[in-house]
Amino acid sequence: MARYDIEISQTAERQLKKLPRREQRRVLAAVVALGDEPVPRGSRKLTGYDDVFRIRVGRYRVVYSVAKKKLIIIVLKIGQRKDVYR
Repeated sequence: MARYDIEISQTAERQLKKLPRREQRRVLAAVVALGDEPVPRGSRKLTGYDDVFRIRVGRYRVVYSVAKKKLIIIVLKIGQRKDVYR
């Protein structure tokens, strides 16, 4: 299986920087793992979208889009559940 490239939106980058260092490392490890498996076990497809998924990393959610034809994953948002879906 081909490796996907990973892009992080400016919004997600800002949200990541606000997290505690330990949580930043955990979230980044999960995002890097998406390159090998874009839809890992435990990921959920968001309703109303064709190619938008989310994964849980502890208390945080990573919302991302998968462009299968271009082999790109775009991280859209990172945050706690109460805030990330808004």
